[in-house]
Amino acid sequence: MHDNRHDIVILGSGSTAFAAALRAQSLGARVLMIEKSVLGGTCINWGCIPSKTLIHAALFRHEARLGASIGLQIEDHGVDFARLIAHKDAAVDHLRQTKYLDVLKNAPGLELVKGTARFVAPDAVEVSDRVYRGDKFLIATGGFPRTIAIPGLDETPYLTSRSALLMKSLPESLVIIGGGVIALELGQMYLRLGTRVTVLEHGPRLLPALEAEPVLALQEALVAEGMEIVLNAPICSVSRRGETTVVEAEVIGRREEFAAEKLLLAVGTAPASAGIGLEKAGVEVNGKGFIRVDEQMRTTATGIWAAGDVAGGMMIATIGAREGIVAIDSMLNPGCGCTMDYPSIPMAIFTDPEVATVGYSEEGAKKAGFSVVVNTMPVAAIPKAHVTGQTRGAIKMVADSGSGRLLGVHLSCHRGADLINEAAMAVRFKLTVEDLANTLHVYPSIGEGLRLCAQGFSRDISKLSCCAE
Repeated sequence: MHDNRHDIVILGSGSTAFAAALRAQSLGARVLMIEKSVLGGTCINWGCIPSKTLIHAALFRHEARLGASIGLQIEDHGVDFARLIAHKDAAVDHLRQTKYLDVLKNAPGLELVKGTARFVAPDAVEVSDRVYRGDKFLIATGGFPRTIAIPGLDETPYLTSRSALLMKSLPESLVIIGGGVIALELGQMYLRLGTRVTVLEHGPRLLPALEAEPVLALQEALVAEGMEIVLNAPICSVSRRGETTVVEAEVIGRREEFAAEKLLLAVGTAPASAGIGLEKAGVEVNGKGFIRVDEQMRTTATGIWAAGDVAGGMMIATIGAREGIVAIDSMLNPGCGCTMDYPSIPMAIFTDPEVATVGYSEEGAKKAGFSVVVNTMPVAAIPKAHVTGQTRGAIKMVADSGSGRLLGVHLSCHRGADLINEAAMAVRFKLTVEDLANTLHVYPSIGEGLRLCAQGFSRDISKLSCCAE
């Protein structure tokens, strides 16, 4: 066996691992990254980039049809799916090369080893027949699509969030088990490309972790586009009948069958924490397999940190990357008190309207001890929404009733993923709703919706003219 020692050893090479590695390398540490699959992990290869590339392409088709409805006639010759997939693959290849491979090549002190790492001791991992020792370790192995026990699933072909982006032909119909982020993003994408889509959610509403008002507005938009959404539908079984997949669900006490060409299982993310020797390192996991960490991303084992999807929490690429940086700062500057500031981090779901959120929910703010006041405004109140024809959605603001401090913003809105960034700045720097209400915005713009919603705390915005103060 060969022995090799580094300052920091990182398991994984995705967005979390890479951000951490570059931070450590910039601080002078000798860093080793170990990757069992493709450089860049989920986000660049199977998640954010390929899905958003196809989602944006599907938006082109949808907007062309909207144009036809107002007199801008088009000829619809269908979808050249092979060409579309080639476009997606080219985007992935370009960003993997420029944002990962080229960066790695120009980062002295940063080394990549291919293979599966397993802890053999608290300060050592084995890759094939080679042992690598480190002063400190970061586990950033990410996650993978979760599966659940459903009668018949083992004998029935199904798609996951990864394989759903690798299909070579466009399915005629798709039934999706799950009503979360993946289900809605990919479901609407395939709907817009011409697939008949049915979403089966076991609970009473979609995206249950988010505020109800913007989610209900999104649901109305999806149904208006033609998506079939069935709530309160726990799954009983799945089966394959010839060329058709059949899902049996219990809907309001009655068993119903839903048939489609393809089945997509979209029930969340499981941590890639098994089979890497955590027990030999003294690293504890919770009941779902996610690694237990503290506010500095330290695990239960001295000298070992964890970040990103493998640690649970908000499983978003930007948050994982920041967690990786916090972990490195904690390693190399133990007295820094570096922690995550989750309430000021925005997140978005790339449906249309896009759902985005930052800060406290209404209930979360109350639990945190704030005296809460809220205002919810329909997107139809924004003049620019009528210019674009994108009038569906809602904006909800949560504020402290005493100080007026903005505590959270939750919205579903066309271009909402862009809009939430201004809200994140306001939340981070503890601005008040009055600060936002008095900040002039470009007219007409969708961004003006934040100002209007803030104004709604103290006045009736329906009585304001378009450019009124």
